Amino acid sequence: MTIAITAAGGHLGRLVVEDLLERGVPAEQIRAVVRTPDKAQDLAARGVQVVRGDYADVPGLTEALRGADKWVFISSSGSDEDRLSQHLTAIQAGRAAGVGHVIYTSIPKAETNPIPFASVHKDTEAAIKESGLPYTFLRNNWYWENLTASLPNAVEHGAIIGSVGSGLTAFASRADYAAAAAVVATTEGHEGEVYELTGDKAYSYAEIAAEVSRQAGKDVAAVNLDPEEYRKTLAGFGLPDFLSKGLADADSKIAEGALADVTDTLRTLIGRPTTTVAEAVTDALKA
Repeated sequence: MTIAITAAGGHLGRLVVEDLLERGVPAEQIRAVVRTPDKAQDLAARGVQVVRGDYADVPGLTEALRGADKWVFISSSGSDEDRLSQHLTAIQAGRAAGVGHVIYTSIPKAETNPIPFASVHKDTEAAIKESGLPYTFLRNNWYWENLTASLPNAVEHGAIIGSVGSGLTAFASRADYAAAAAVVATTEGHEGEVYELTGDKAYSYAEIAAEVSRQAGKDVAAVNLDPEEYRKTLAGFGLPDFLSKGLADADSKIAEGALADVTDTLRTLIGRPTTTVAEAVTDALKA
């Protein structure tokens, strides 16, 4: 059995590798596919196969995936056009390599999700189906870390900013979603399944700000900006145009309920509750 994880050098990919190791998967059966192997030598030192592979390089990625029984295909980053192009290239490589089962990290309700960049996931899912590869789609809701990475600055300035209004988001942590990927990669009965994965509860920014205030011992408000103002604010922080616009557009759809639905699928897969707001805030403020 060989389990390949592409984008294994990223936050989620590394957590998938760590979770597999914690589950007792022999290190030599785990293949971490990364763009820069030198940056993953800590994994190699633990016996994990570390190989070079890039979503933009069909021959190289084909060799990196060859012989893989399971492939945890973590979606790429970048502009929508770049991401889809990379995903289609990766699928071509996976098919050429003859991988046994592809496990793709997608977005909730990919076919109908109104968040603009959801179209990348919709098209990627369709391409995977068309490839004939056995698949499982992990439709991950938002990561807590999308928000909590900036909590120290939010506490300093007394504000969590966004453009979600009173919209709810069913956050879970990267570790929660990584655990789900590891479960699907190491157990049977998941081929052809589409899992809508969410946290156990959906939260408003006001609820999150209240928890941050409680733990920080300082008032932190949820400040709602209109989408264009939020885009300009993000651009002012140095985010590239595609990302500042993408995040502002996503927030406007979250305000309308795009990420509010809650399922128990993630909790059931990983066999434990998902990360709560209190736990997410505690981890962020410690960091």
